[in-house]
Amino acid sequence: MGLVKEQRPPAPVEGSGTGLRERKKAKTRAAIQQEALRLFREQGYEATTMEQIAEAAEVSQSTVFRYFPTKDELVVSDEQDAFFLEAWRAQPTDLPVLLALRRAIQETLAGLSPEEFRAQRDRDVLMVTVPGLWAASLGNVTQTTQMITSLVAEREGRAESDPGVRALSAAIFGVILSTMIRWAQDPDHDVARDLDQMLAHLDNDLRVGSAPD
Repeated sequence: MGLVKEQRPPAPVEGSGTGLRERKKAKTRAAIQQEALRLFREQGYEATTMEQIAEAAEVSQSTVFRYFPTKDELVVSDEQDAFFLEAWRAQPTDLPVLLALRRAIQETLAGLSPEEFRAQRDRDVLMVTVPGLWAASLGNVTQTTQMITSLVAEREGRAESDPGVRALSAAIFGVILSTMIRWAQDPDHDVARDLDQMLAHLDNDLRVGSAPD
């Protein structure tokens, strides 16, 4: 899970011409981003050019720019969050919010291929080590916290402005950000286990409750 909440469009009708075109586009887009992240990892973000990325992905530069209008989009753009939202909505409605969140995150991470998992870490490393990318991702922080707040409020049946909802949502975001930074610093860090443990501790220490007197 990244900091960007970019949802995928509805799945096209299987077997249709439109469906085939969309699958080809998705495959091309993924290949471009995968090659870009590999080059960023091997030779550095600043040292890598869009021309090199196009060559590595075996497409034209115009194709790269069609899918990723700016260089930073190659890093901050993340489509895995659509799978998280799907997993979240599939959790039983009677589950407490943090348990539902933990299960949704576990299912999302377990569903990543080794290549997708590596790409996720590459993105996290770049976003916390390249100042320009961190600045670019800050614009998504508000969107991310709003999404978490909306999900918590929806499951709890409470208003997004509720202090308990806002406090829990902020704590959840803090846990995710802290885990992401630690993972970026240590490639062998078990991010799935750490995130689950931290959310479990949060579940014990902070719950949505009535406002204090």
